[in-house]
Amino acid sequence: MTVNPIEPLKTTQYEQLPVAIYRSNQEMGQAAAFDARDIITQAIAARGEANVILATGNSQLTFLESLRNLPGIDWLRVSVFHMDEYLGLDPHHPASFPLFLQRHFLDFVTVKAFYPVSGQQGHEEAICREYESLLRTHPADMVALGWGENGHIAFNDPPYALFNDPVWVKVVELAEASRRQQVGEGHFNALDEVPTHAITLTIPALLAPKQVLCIVPEARKAEAVRACLTEPISEDRPGSILRQVSHARLYLDGESAGKL
Repeated sequence: MTVNPIEPLKTTQYEQLPVAIYRSNQEMGQAAAFDARDIITQAIAARGEANVILATGNSQLTFLESLRNLPGIDWLRVSVFHMDEYLGLDPHHPASFPLFLQRHFLDFVTVKAFYPVSGQQGHEEAICREYESLLRTHPADMVALGWGENGHIAFNDPPYALFNDPVWVKVVELAEASRRQQVGEGHFNALDEVPTHAITLTIPALLAPKQVLCIVPEARKAEAVRACLTEPISEDRPGSILRQVSHARLYLDGESAGKL
């Protein structure tokens, strides 16, 4: 790894998970983007290509903006996957996750391939199995993800978050906390507009990449950060599993670290 030019305010560690706290959301996103560039360029140097899984949501905006603007990445050698989509949502709806990734990232860089998760109803099982097959045949060099306000990763909400899930992609019912978060972030006008189910990568699929970058800014995530880092590792707080893996790192800003 090259030396990251963005210096954290503080670094610490919770079990196996290194944590870096930055002065601002902007610096946090930049730091994560520099590390992501290292991972991508090393994969391309070793194999001629890279595979990455990217998250969506407001918490990822400074990271995605920084990553798309960094020089030195041969995006034509990078395949992009993502991690979840609402079931039955119009693909043109502003809250669609593939559309979010298109608007905030893929419109700015030309990648080798983008593999969106489909939310088409009536074909859920086939969609899940096909996407799992894609992930297994394109082992990911990196995943960039966040924690939800209830500590979820992707849409693995309690009680559907299984650390040892037998599948890599599945249909889940969304917790009300997750659905309320989507309204709070401005993606829907009211709770009854938010779909009740989604297709998500499971926790084993999210931990399978060679490197896991967990990017969690904002004061509204401070309680989830405190719980995931200081309370017992449990499927009740899915993000806590990162304390048990040796290939993850957590990026916080001053607000999200406020309860530590």
